[in-house]
Amino acid sequence: MKCIVGKKLGMTTMYSAEKGARTLTILECLPNAVSFVRTRDRDGYVAVQLSYPISSRKQGKKEFRMEEDVQAEVGSEVTVANFSEGDKVVIIGTTKGKGFQGVVKRHGFKGSDQTHGHKHDHRAPGSIGSSFPEHVVKGKRMGGRMGGERCTIKGSKIEYIDLNKNIIGVCGAVPGSIGSIVSVRSAE
Repeated sequence: MKCIVGKKLGMTTMYSAEKGARTLTILECLPNAVSFVRTRDRDGYVAVQLSYPISSRKQGKKEFRMEEDVQAEVGSEVTVANFSEGDKVVIIGTTKGKGFQGVVKRHGFKGSDQTHGHKHDHRAPGSIGSSFPEHVVKGKRMGGRMGGERCTIKGSKIEYIDLNKNIIGVCGAVPGSIGSIVSVRSAE
């Protein structure tokens, strides 16, 4: 059972003679306790619920579904020792919230010319309707809230593990701001 919940600490660059410079995201994964085990007979699916420390007074819970039966007992601990360097993992987190954004930033619209009668509408979306339906079609790309969504990064590789400090170094970027909660599970 290779799954754990941790906190994003930031990014760094590590150097080695064989691989050169590598950009890593550092995750602090304090020991998680198994708080509940779901079985196929009782619940209809197999899963493990982990409780993880958010602060000194608060605990969070996250459930990980499994394919086969789990050999875990309630109260046992899951640590970074379950993982090893070179493991491929799937990381799930919440992206940074960027607030209300226009169509140029949110959807990559080009914008209009700055000449030929355009004075103050360079970043306007343009026409939003047509003559037939006579209403704005649902799902039309317009300005709105951006970010703050669940994001999954597949196939990241663990490049560094520190068992004493409960730290995992993952190659590449991880969604969320510094201090946000992410879940890490094996890709196999």
